[in-house]
Amino acid sequence: MTTLISFRRRPLAAAALCGAVLFAALSSAHAAVNPPIYMTHGVEYMSGGIGSDEAKLMETVAPRWPATFEFAIKDHKGAEFAADVHVTVRDSRGTALIDNVVSGGPFMVARLDPGTYEVEARLLGNTLKQTLHVLPGTPAKVAFVWPAGTDMASAGTRTVQ
Repeated sequence: MTTLISFRRRPLAAAALCGAVLFAALSSAHAAVNPPIYMTHGVEYMSGGIGSDEAKLMETVAPRWPATFEFAIKDHKGAEFAADVHVTVRDSRGTALIDNVVSGGPFMVARLDPGTYEVEARLLGNTLKQTLHVLPGTPAKVAFVWPAGTDMASAGTRTVQ
């Protein structure tokens, strides 16, 4: 009851408080939420980028992660983002640090230590491989682009240069 009387005596303060609560509620409804961060074999990773807000968010956070992977399929307009890519990252000894993890969107970031890694990305039975060099303090990025018409009938393995 004291709070109610207080608001009656101070209508401007009450209106400001209501406005702030309403603004916070509307702002958070439109804000992009970080995709969850997972861990496998001691390596944190996050994937996403479905929808323009989440794609912008992933592009914004990528420079803060040591490694970024992007996935796309060529089409007649250039390239279209790909999701549900199976990703495996092996260190220089061949140990899988990220093992057959499925991306939740066209972007994946990982906290890899400085070193050289082999990254394998598989989409609909088609596997692409690339070498990734992570240097201290410098984000590394690789893009995997499958040819147009990628499907189970054209399964194979290619190394991207």
